[in-house]
Amino acid sequence: MADLKSTANSTVKATTSVQAKKSSNIISLLAPIICILAGYTIWRFVIGSASNFTAPDLSGGFWPNHQGPKGSLARMYQGGIIVPLLIGCFLIVFTFVIERWLTVAKANGKGSNAEFIRKVQFYLADKKVDAAIAECDKQQGSVGNVMKAGLRKYKAMISETELDTEQKVLAIQKEVEEATALELPMLEKNLVFLSTLASVSTLIGLLGTVVGMIRAFSNLGESGGGEAARELSIGISEALYNTALGIGTSAFAIITYNIFTTKIDGITYGIDESGFTLTQSFASLYK
Repeated sequence: MADLKSTANSTVKATTSVQAKKSSNIISLLAPIICILAGYTIWRFVIGSASNFTAPDLSGGFWPNHQGPKGSLARMYQGGIIVPLLIGCFLIVFTFVIERWLTVAKANGKGSNAEFIRKVQFYLADKKVDAAIAECDKQQGSVGNVMKAGLRKYKAMISETELDTEQKVLAIQKEVEEATALELPMLEKNLVFLSTLASVSTLIGLLGTVVGMIRAFSNLGESGGGEAARELSIGISEALYNTALGIGTSAFAIITYNIFTTKIDGITYGIDESGFTLTQSFASLYK
């Protein structure tokens, strides 16, 4: 029996159809940097345009001291240097939402996964393995890829004479597990940006608010009278823009993260069901 098991293992390794996917994750390296730079550009040259203020600082520089904002958008500029960082965080979330949406949509494939599995079960019940493989090619998703890898091993095990049924089932199961191990990381990749920014954005927003409050009270201490109270209220209002941006970005990240994890869980369930379908079908039809 030990010899037969070692033979089964060597057979799986020698004939496996599962190949590692080569993918570049350069977007995870460049996107945050580009988004932060874009956030500063929007804050400095769009929101902080001289035309948005009654008393602009025409000397320019990294952080011009514009005064007299003409609207709420211009007041956001006076929220401080944390604002472009928060805008960058929102752009990072937005970028990875698009990237994950495209990836998950591709992984879902064409049509319903439940309907696809039922079709494969029907073909296997009639011992039409080639038709089941063709159905996997039509599905073009992660469930179809895993099922196709398992079906190839399924087909090879039908004509295998040196192994018993239990060992053949184990070989099919191993093939499915290898294919699953290659598909799932592609689905979960880059979700860490959404989960991280879901909490960090709020903290950055609070940091910006604290910094703005410090500036506001510092200005209050340097002046006096009714004008000081007015300047304080304006400073607090400007500081709270940081909190609003941070909470908004965090909420967007949390919602989209939960949507993607739900969709990935559905795909994972379909993959598990496909593996169970293959092993049970082979065990019942080829005893």
